[in-house]
Amino acid sequence: MNGAVVWQGSYCTNFCDPRGVNTLLIDPFTCSVLQSRRFDTYHLSNAATELSNYLQTLNNGSVIVGVTANEPTYWLYNAWPTLRQFGVEVSDVKFAGSFAFIVQKGYPVKTVLRKVLTWNESLTSPAGFNAVVTGIQGSRTPQ
Repeated sequence: MNGAVVWQGSYCTNFCDPRGVNTLLIDPFTCSVLQSRRFDTYHLSNAATELSNYLQTLNNGSVIVGVTANEPTYWLYNAWPTLRQFGVEVSDVKFAGSFAFIVQKGYPVKTVLRKVLTWNESLTSPAGFNAVVTGIQGSRTPQ
């Protein structure tokens, strides 16, 4: 954000391996990360439920960035209904595929979603994007 790296992960380098679904709660007015969370939806059977519960507790208008690493799909199915409510349909992502999203809670039509369905494709070109998130000047309500 503002030219600084706020999340980075890698399976084959010195960066950490943040396996699963990683979320960043963004304040679009200060251009800062308010909170980051990791949900290991490969290793932990309850991680998808925790992801779903977390997303449901956020206020309407909250801006969330989600990125995946390594293998995010193994236990993810319990979060599919909540993700769909946010405009994030990823039930077609296969083992070790990847996806990334930007959502504003309560506004699924604004969702930006990128997904790469298979492991082989994700190895060479994982899901990702560059984005600009703007707010309303002088207001605390994100657009």
